[in-house]
Amino acid sequence: MPLFGKKDFGRKSKKDGRENEKQPSIEDKYIVKDLLGTGAFSEVRLIESKENGQMFACKIIDKKALKGKEDSLENEIRVLKRFSEQSKVEGGEKKMFSHPNIVQLLETYEDKNKVYLVMELVTGGELFDRIVEKGSYTEKDASNLIRQVLEAVDYMHSQGVVHRDLKPENLLYYSADEESKIMISDFGLSKIEDSGIMATACGTPGYVAPEVLAQKPYGKAVDVWSIGVISYILLCGYPPFYDENDANLFAQILKGDFEFDSPYWDDISESAKDFIRHLMCVDVEKRYTCKQALAHPWISGNAASNKNIHGTVSEQLKKNFAKSRWKQAYHATTVIRQMQKMILSSSSSSRNANQQPKQ
Repeated sequence: MPLFGKKDFGRKSKKDGRENEKQPSIEDKYIVKDLLGTGAFSEVRLIESKENGQMFACKIIDKKALKGKEDSLENEIRVLKRFSEQSKVEGGEKKMFSHPNIVQLLETYEDKNKVYLVMELVTGGELFDRIVEKGSYTEKDASNLIRQVLEAVDYMHSQGVVHRDLKPENLLYYSADEESKIMISDFGLSKIEDSGIMATACGTPGYVAPEVLAQKPYGKAVDVWSIGVISYILLCGYPPFYDENDANLFAQILKGDFEFDSPYWDDISESAKDFIRHLMCVDVEKRYTCKQALAHPWISGNAASNKNIHGTVSEQLKKNFAKSRWKQAYHATTVIRQMQKMILSSSSSSRNANQQPKQ
């Protein structure tokens, strides 16, 4: 049957009054093995190809749990397919529209209760966990990580896709190898630009761009802002915007109110700070694009310091991100909308107060 009963994703439709041919199931081709992780609507399991023993990851989505949010999954599949397709070009040569730092979707299956996404297996773990475990960590390491993210996101933008939820939890190491590349995952909130103007409030608190909170139409620049936030955290171990009160947090972001606090930033180069200022710039017109960011000396030159900052950064990462509210699962769209309402009601109260006649 087609995904959610629709004629999408390569399924055959009824023809000449005949029912669809029976589609192969995931078990026909793969052995479903260990549980790798769980999410709000899904679990990820290790699967093994019956044909050659190769291992993959399979995201298994419960249709019942996803009810009412089917569009999010369809969108994720549509985006992933865009980065996993082949297209014939002259001479019969096939050109891949994939990128080495974007997790690949290989195929999809569906039965009555579940949807199965067969994905490239990524085994190196989360970004922050790896940094904490390292013995040495420098600005140069952070610069190399951010360069890979920028290259992947620049490629996404060139294909008309905005990720909209870039955050450390969505950056995974491909393997346990020390020189492993970083991979971008989770395209559930991604949007293809040609599908209309983006104005939906979404993202993750702390990483969301000010124009999203201001309820303005937005575009690719929201991803650059998020990369700026990630860059900041990679160099000090704590977020640039934080407040226990959500309305205060969003007020900070709207103003772009962050600092390079002493002593945590004393050993960080001026080039790194300049790079971050250009990414976390409230004025969208002045904010760097991915291409401009890639050309910055902190990324493309030798401006990143080789001084070991592991002690400070890992201590702060453990303090600020281990089992903290920043690692909790949010339904991002709902949270952002709630926070926008707080800001609107707060600004409305201020206006009303200002309009009261003076005694």
